[in-house]
Amino acid sequence: MPLPRLTLTPDVSHGPLDGAWWPRCDAPELELPSLVDLLEPEPGAAIRVTVDPAEWPDYPHTVMAPGRVIAVEPAGPGSDAPVITLDCGTVGRWVLLVVPPEEPAGTAARLLAAADPENPLTAARMLRLAEEGRPVGAAGEAE
Repeated sequence: MPLPRLTLTPDVSHGPLDGAWWPRCDAPELELPSLVDLLEPEPGAAIRVTVDPAEWPDYPHTVMAPGRVIAVEPAGPGSDAPVITLDCGTVGRWVLLVVPPEEPAGTAARLLAAADPENPLTAARMLRLAEEGRPVGAAGEAE
């Protein structure tokens, strides 16, 4: 499987997101192992992923990956729908905008670039701006 299409904010995030992820398909069991591997958790670290069941209705409760099991749980009420949260034990916790797999490459590239620590927008707002063809950074909000 090719490497995931992922951007992470440098250092500590100052916005509501820590980055963006553009999976190739909507099957978490195929996509999560390579995504988690990129984050380089320690061998044997407990990996927990939280997804919005509305966005991932058929999510598996566990995903097998080489040398680890990834626990997949539903997000609680009030979650920002197009977001996935990865908790990789001592390595860190990331909240990522999930760019829908079917997004055109140009729109996906703009959304991946929006993983800027200065961007205060939520994932849902960035996706709405992208659908409207507006900039997905804070500039899109100012127009």
